[in-house]
Amino acid sequence: MIGAIMHRMDWDDLRFFLAVARTGSIRAGAETLGVNHSTVSRRINAYEKKLGVRLFERLPTGYVLTAAGEDMVASVERIEDEVASLDRQVFGQDAQLNGNLRVTMPLPLVLHLLMPDLAKFSETYPGIELELALSYEEFNLTKREADIAIRITNNPPEHLVGRKLMQYTTAVYASTAYLTKHDPVNYPTTMNWIGWDAMYDHQWIKESSYSDLAIHHQINDAVAQLEAAKAGMGITQLPCFMGDKESELQRLPPGIPAPSWSIWILTQGFTLYGSSARIY
Repeated sequence: MIGAIMHRMDWDDLRFFLAVARTGSIRAGAETLGVNHSTVSRRINAYEKKLGVRLFERLPTGYVLTAAGEDMVASVERIEDEVASLDRQVFGQDAQLNGNLRVTMPLPLVLHLLMPDLAKFSETYPGIELELALSYEEFNLTKREADIAIRITNNPPEHLVGRKLMQYTTAVYASTAYLTKHDPVNYPTTMNWIGWDAMYDHQWIKESSYSDLAIHHQINDAVAQLEAAKAGMGITQLPCFMGDKESELQRLPPGIPAPSWSIWILTQGFTLYGSSARIY
């Protein structure tokens, strides 16, 4: 089995190499791995420098394997199969894991998206004690203020590693009661936005179908925004995983969800096996 246990960074390097070799581009490789494209570019460049061999030709059409790179592919794929086998063997014993795991994430993710997954995790690994630090603040993972950070960002910090869990969508919502008093199609100017704080960039309002409406309130928390909309204080933009679950809220026309931020799981260091990330 692989002859000897590989150093983690060696396998990480090979995974990055294999992703780009298979997709032919840095961006597509990053999507496969669930990481930032700049991370993939940096890792490929560093790996080539470490080997002293050029593995890819950088062409306008993408990354093309050199002769040396082509020679590596079959061997790396065999290693991938062996590591996947090792993954199944070792992590078949995961139920024996125990200890504390401190995870930081914003409150909306716990209340409206991830709690079922956290409950399933707890059932699968009963020996692990979850400590949830609910915050928008950037905890210092290096100083172990948290073991894992689940963050809403499109550009995760370069010094952290992890993977993108998903990209969520947003839409504009208002309560059913509010819409009985206001007509968003024929008389939208009678409505108002529920804004964030004065320092917040309201670019999404400018790009919406209701860019001319005034902002009459400022609430700097998504959960409170949701409750304000349900209470009829105005219209607001919310993640669809929040707004669509509320029977008291409706999407305003045109009602088409727009791609928004990504959700990343990040840590100071993690071990990759096969195509999955195991973070403890």
